[in-house]
Amino acid sequence: MPLTYVIPDLHGRRDLLDLALVRIESHLAGEPATLVLLGDYVDKGPDSRGVIARLRLIHAPALRLAMLKGNHDALMVAVLRGDMAVANWLTKGGDTALASYGGDIADVPVHDIDWLDARPLWHMDEHRIYVHAGVDPALPMAQQDPVLLMTKRYADDDASGHDAGEGARHVVHGHDRHADGPLLKQGRSNFDTYAWKTGRLVIGVFDDALPGGPVELIEITGPPAP
Repeated sequence: MPLTYVIPDLHGRRDLLDLALVRIESHLAGEPATLVLLGDYVDKGPDSRGVIARLRLIHAPALRLAMLKGNHDALMVAVLRGDMAVANWLTKGGDTALASYGGDIADVPVHDIDWLDARPLWHMDEHRIYVHAGVDPALPMAQQDPVLLMTKRYADDDASGHDAGEGARHVVHGHDRHADGPLLKQGRSNFDTYAWKTGRLVIGVFDDALPGGPVELIEITGPPAP
């Protein structure tokens, strides 16, 4: 029974990431699986640098990895490459990300910026599409607006998935926080539980052979943000 594990928005919570990886490793018990991270690795929480460092060093032969890009990751890249004003980043949680590098933009390694920028915007398997924020259900994935993939917000009662001539697929995303989540709908699952603030991270476990939402949830808890 091949499985896919999904880790949502981390926002600098290296402690929750470490706990999540340990739980996933124990759960898969050496069997091949896929690990999808939904992006937003940086900003707001205390250790953006640590999150990137840990993700860059994941070595698990049994895991196929899909580490997606979120809007905060794209924002950090844009600022550090000089394409956007630094103030725009700092007021959106970039102050804590920069502090994790010592407070000086010049000290942010180029390889971290390049790694963030290289993240794909979506991952698709037989039954599901994984993306940071959401999709336009009327368009094939190759025609999606990259900004929409990283910033869409669904209405809470929107249960739509994706079916644009590519077969109906469940959409798995984060981005839109629900502290009491995850929010599980017929056509989509939103796993953003505001983890950087609440200290509560929920991992989705999906059976690759079955359509629809998760078959299991793994909850990780750590201290809430001060």
